[in-house]
Amino acid sequence: ARSLSCSSQFQAAVQPKTKKTLGKTGVKNVVVVEGVRIPFLQSGTSYADLMPHDLARAALQGLLTRTSVPRDVVDYIVYGTVIQEVKTSNVAREAALGAGFSDKTPAHTVTMACISSNQAMTTGVGMIAAGQCDVVVAGGVELMSDVPIRHSRKMRKTMLTLNRAKTLGQKLSLISKIRPDYFAPELPAVAEFSTSETMGHSADRLAAAFGISRLEQDEYALRSHTLAKKAQDEGLLQDVVPFKVPGRDTVTKDNGIRPSSMEQMGKLKPAFVKPYGTVTAANSSFLTDGASAILIMSEEKALAMGYKPKAYLRDFVYVSQDPKDQLLLGPTYATPKVLEKAGLTLSDIDVFEFHEAFAGQILANLKAMDSDWFAQNYMGRKSKVGAPPLDKFNTWGGSLSLGHPFGATGCRLVITAAHRLKKEGGQYGLVAACAAGGQGHAMIVELYPQ
Repeated sequence: ARSLSCSSQFQAAVQPKTKKTLGKTGVKNVVVVEGVRIPFLQSGTSYADLMPHDLARAALQGLLTRTSVPRDVVDYIVYGTVIQEVKTSNVAREAALGAGFSDKTPAHTVTMACISSNQAMTTGVGMIAAGQCDVVVAGGVELMSDVPIRHSRKMRKTMLTLNRAKTLGQKLSLISKIRPDYFAPELPAVAEFSTSETMGHSADRLAAAFGISRLEQDEYALRSHTLAKKAQDEGLLQDVVPFKVPGRDTVTKDNGIRPSSMEQMGKLKPAFVKPYGTVTAANSSFLTDGASAILIMSEEKALAMGYKPKAYLRDFVYVSQDPKDQLLLGPTYATPKVLEKAGLTLSDIDVFEFHEAFAGQILANLKAMDSDWFAQNYMGRKSKVGAPPLDKFNTWGGSLSLGHPFGATGCRLVITAAHRLKKEGGQYGLVAACAAGGQGHAMIVELYPQ
């Protein structure tokens, strides 16, 4: 039996207009009570002097303030992050202690590239569904303003050996072996370990493979920024909580939303495949600092505590493909799988929230999802799942405009889907994302009965 699946629930509710409350005997329903994030900022701006646990702590404190949930009620905390600060390798624990949670509350950190906080959430879902916990806080954090830069391996080996040297002669002998090239640092890169290819380069090849033009990518990126600015101005980004940055002003909104013009975007040179590539700084997500936090509970516990949940977290899947040629196609593979598990079709989905790594990546996924040929030749499926209609797709902006702190985006996708469902009167949302390593994730979110 699939203990975390809700397909039988959805089989009984294939007509989305019925607005039925779904339930499954023997498995606890898991609900989202609230989700928040501190403003997502371009790296090198207001968060530049902080550490990752500072951002995660601020998100946790924002969640506590908004929900007034007693700290000692939380059974477990899970956080996602990608580029770890070595001083706080278990950033979930350090942030939780800093936010005032009980030292008796366990916390651990997960990493799964751009779907790290998705993994944090589904870890919590599993713990609740299994009856191990009733209240879990999940979240994610990334601080791209300050990433670990290592000495070369030769230098590290020499320094470690030097630390064990007993005599002055041994130390001088080791020091005499150091050469100038030992001092060359190892810089982190957004690249695949297995292929040594940067993600931007992969995005450029993917766009070329699917015939996505530079014009189409720029148009999609402009759409993302325009919709994000509209949502921001209309107060729809309700998950954002203010953060008083120590020694600086209070930050209240994302600072990467910058609608431009096609003419200005067209002036930018290719960022990865030069001079003929189509991926530029304008149609790519930017390096971002930020953190998110989401409160999930068993439905029974939430109602007993007097909360009105926002949404149910239903079926979810993880997928993985070839990291060379299909690095960014996770949503294409994950979407039909999660729909089948849920007993739904694409037309049943009212709200789509997909992670936007690159405009070319999004457009390539939409083309792949709408291709019978791709489904038959690469996915082993008889027919395509279909492309989400754009009038239901990322209508409050996406990672291209709002920003993408690697470890934190998943929670933003889920809570945005919940807020859009309520605003738009929909029932089902589908969240999907690609991730490094050729991996991907998709989840069904259902509006809680109003």
